Amino acid sequence: MKIEAIVWLAVSVVILYLVWKTLSPVLSPIIIAATLVYILYPLHRRLSTRIGTRASAFILTAVVTLMTFLFIIGFAVWMSDVKQSLVYYLNAVFNWLISLNLPPALSELINKLSESISQRFEGYILGYTYSLPKLSLQALVMIFVFYGILVNARPIRDEIYSLLPSENRELAVKLMEKTEKTLNDLLRSWLTISVLKGVAVTLGFFALHIVTIGEAIALGIFTVLLELLPVVGGWITWLGGVVYLLNSGGIVKALLLTLYGLVFVSPVPDIVLRPKVSMRERGISAMISFIGILGGLMAFGIVGIIIGPVVLGLMATLLEEWKETRRGARAGSRV
Repeated sequence: MKIEAIVWLAVSVVILYLVWKTLSPVLSPIIIAATLVYILYPLHRRLSTRIGTRASAFILTAVVTLMTFLFIIGFAVWMSDVKQSLVYYLNAVFNWLISLNLPPALSELINKLSESISQRFEGYILGYTYSLPKLSLQALVMIFVFYGILVNARPIRDEIYSLLPSENRELAVKLMEKTEKTLNDLLRSWLTISVLKGVAVTLGFFALHIVTIGEAIALGIFTVLLELLPVVGGWITWLGGVVYLLNSGGIVKALLLTLYGLVFVSPVPDIVLRPKVSMRERGISAMISFIGILGGLMAFGIVGIIIGPVVLGLMATLLEEWKETRRGARAGSRV
């Protein structure tokens, strides 16, 4: 009996290892596909009631395919310029932070973050710059997975809940609910609004002929990154553009950019969409989110923006459950 159990354990380990080796090269597009499904699922549910599940999934997949195709074209044409501009902007911000005479420990942390983020970003981009076929293949995987998850979203959800252990099921359900809540706060609020702000910055700077298209895209990405921070945000991008225009004598463009930034970047979107963009009101600590996003980005790349906050949210749930268990045990011992 023990030999049989050992054999099955060894077989299971080998299978899990082979599954991991098979999925690890395409793990990022799978996570991105699942993320897009989660963001677009409310729209899919509304469309499904009118035109059916498969028709809705096909239309949304067609839109995602078109956007992915345009992204690959833009990546091939402008990525070198975008990479150089974005690294320049990131280094400028880190150099400014270092010049503020912060405490030694904080300055050392900023230095390490500056080196780590810049090197990781350049390596991440270069890895795809010289391998567009790899990027295209991953995009294809992402599109197929997106359609598959969207069509089978409800059965997948039911299957996941059916696999929860009967023992400690309450804790497992709490972890699932915490994951869903974190994803809702992160993806359908912060990330969606931040990306829209980044698109607005890109369109505004390019439409006013302030920078090249590559630099405008870099500023849009930079705006999304600034939205990670609990206090500052995308307003720094358009305000910096206004200061640059005033110094160069472009008073009319500076005025237009000011009005555009106020309406489409900050603060009007934050005021109008505050219930959707406020993580604190939805129960996520801004500091935990920031650490999770930043740490996840450095550890896992782009998909770490999703993995980091979810993992920290699950850890917080486990700690709360452990504290409740300890309190219950103490209360029982007193009785």
